[in-house]
Amino acid sequence: MNVLITGADGFIGKNLVVHLQELSNVVIDTFTRNDDIAALPGKVAKADFVFHLAGINRPQDPLEFTTGNVDLTRALADAVRASGRAVPLLYTSSTQAALDNVYGASKRGAEQVLEAMAEATGSAVYLFRLPNVFGKWARPNYNSAVATFCHNIARDLPIQINDRSARINLVYIDDVVRSFLQVMRGEHAGQPVIDVAPQYNASVGEIADHLEAFKASRGSLITEPVGTGFVRALYSTYVSYLPEDRFTYEVPKYGDERGVFVEMLKTRESGQFSYFTAHPGVTRGGHYHHTKTEKFLVIKGTANFRFRHMVSGELYELQTSGDKPVIVETVPGWTHDITNIGDEEMVVMLWANEIFDRELPDTYAKPLNA
Repeated sequence: MNVLITGADGFIGKNLVVHLQELSNVVIDTFTRNDDIAALPGKVAKADFVFHLAGINRPQDPLEFTTGNVDLTRALADAVRASGRAVPLLYTSSTQAALDNVYGASKRGAEQVLEAMAEATGSAVYLFRLPNVFGKWARPNYNSAVATFCHNIARDLPIQINDRSARINLVYIDDVVRSFLQVMRGEHAGQPVIDVAPQYNASVGEIADHLEAFKASRGSLITEPVGTGFVRALYSTYVSYLPEDRFTYEVPKYGDERGVFVEMLKTRESGQFSYFTAHPGVTRGGHYHHTKTEKFLVIKGTANFRFRHMVSGELYELQTSGDKPVIVETVPGWTHDITNIGDEEMVVMLWANEIFDRELPDTYAKPLNA
């Protein structure tokens, strides 16, 4: 399939191009502000599908709304007519097309041009009236509060908020592109207006607070719930704005004669992750928990785990090594320890189901030999 993308060098265009490049059956052609308008007919003549993403939303002169949105769209529609073919076309309009402002009027004008072209040529036209779109590669300090906040907070720069309670509707760039690809594959045939889902609604203050929490998590090691939904998408967006010299950060390391202990990540609801080392012959542990549970994974070296029941005195012993990934889980009510029985340093990953609380540690010393 030959695909033409107008506005390919914009925020949405860049993301779409990369996704399309992952498909082996798609040939991409582009039209950007660097191309001559006279090139459009030739590009459209070869296209099997057109993504019309180009437009103006922050001009220096309001008249540019008309030239950049309506006139460009008319030139594209004329090129489809000249091709003599019914070329399906997807247009990124705006929710403001329903509003009474200059920008909205220009987007609605472009929609009307495409609707007339569709009626005249039989070309399928798909309109996306997008709200605020956020994600990687958006331009900060332009027309996206999320992009500006991410850019500034990631660089310790101040952000300006006029009304923390102001709410905005948002869609995530990957969801937008996924919907685009569904249209290209014919999954929305007969639907001239398509909404991207999921759509999120958040206040400006809530967005800023999330971003500040993402930044603070590098110091506290306590991550926000970034695995699903809006927070997941917002976290991925924030990380994409990190400057290269902030791709890494240090975490504390605690060492003694036994080895080192390093905490990596803490969660409010799903525990924490860490690792520790032990020199040959060193034993760690020798304690029990009433409720806390842990999972150990030896990734280097050879370990001997011992468990003794706190009531019956029953003893259980097992060995694991980094050669074979085996999870060893501690059980409440059993005191336990781990000994490096190999000839090299042992490295062990550890997950605990709760963040360590010095006030309520649920960790009670009880050596197995006592």
